[in-house]
Amino acid sequence: MLVAMSGGVDSAVAAHLLREVGYEVLCVHLNFDAAGGCFAAGSADDARRSAEAIGIELIIEQAGDRMAPIIDYFVAEYARGRTPNPCPVCNATVKLARLTALADELSADYIATGHHARIGRRDGRACIRRGRLRAKDQSYALFAVSPDIMDRLLLPVGELSGKQAVREIARTLNLPVHGKPESQDICFLAGGDYAPLLAERAPRALRAGNIVNSAGEVLGRHDGFGRYTIGQRKGLGIAAAEPLYVIGIDAETATVTVGPKREVFSDELTASAANWHCQVPSEFAAIVQVRYNHQGAPARVRLTGQGGFEVKFDETVAAVTPGQAAVCYEGDRLLGGGWID
Repeated sequence: MLVAMSGGVDSAVAAHLLREVGYEVLCVHLNFDAAGGCFAAGSADDARRSAEAIGIELIIEQAGDRMAPIIDYFVAEYARGRTPNPCPVCNATVKLARLTALADELSADYIATGHHARIGRRDGRACIRRGRLRAKDQSYALFAVSPDIMDRLLLPVGELSGKQAVREIARTLNLPVHGKPESQDICFLAGGDYAPLLAERAPRALRAGNIVNSAGEVLGRHDGFGRYTIGQRKGLGIAAAEPLYVIGIDAETATVTVGPKREVFSDELTASAANWHCQVPSEFAAIVQVRYNHQGAPARVRLTGQGGFEVKFDETVAAVTPGQAAVCYEGDRLLGGGWID
């Protein structure tokens, strides 16, 4: 059993839980510090100390070069006027891809992470399900992983009742990371501010332009369309009779369109580059989640060919954002998803 140990409390507890039920556990820490971003300082040391406290062997692999394509994708999406979501891409193409390859090299039958999601079975096949505590569920960030790894993937932390249960186990074990704060930022950004990264790698995304309403009337100016995302209210710098929200971004003309709250809502979306974890019909009902902290909404999904699909929501949904993922569920079972266009 090969467990990804990030240096946080979730992965450390995952390793402990798996050893407790009888697995022979080996941990690996992918160290991204050389990727040119601003990664969490000391994560490798935290992983090492946690492994020592549990009594499990740890491999530290220098993996900075593996993160470079994720950062390239991140800035390229902003340059297109989209809002990227790097975590699902990284989980699929870097973290779990490398974990699987290492498991093959080491003849490990299973792999595991500290994600708050669960593995279940449906029609004789393994599938991803939401974590027991919906507020901490991370299955959305796993939609892009290959369905080929389902039979060997374990997610023990998702069976617990949330973060407090994880921390309680960690405190009982005297793990050094039991009180480590939970990061809310993208791992390769300093303090969550991506503007310096855009200035360095995609200055096109910081071109100034007009802020207009849905009728095309100029209301003001902005200092870079890449600083905005659909649904954003703060930082517009426009005085109006009612609150205004970003409802559109045109990268070609560097135009940001704003409107009242009612114009933030939509009842449909199109998506591409779908990754399905099971065989789905050409049209089906699902709960569709359009961003990480969205609760999901009932909808009809229709496949359009070439990895595309359309979603028609039963009721309007706020801030459907190009570049984010539209992830489909049947109850708590992850069906798959794609990227909102």
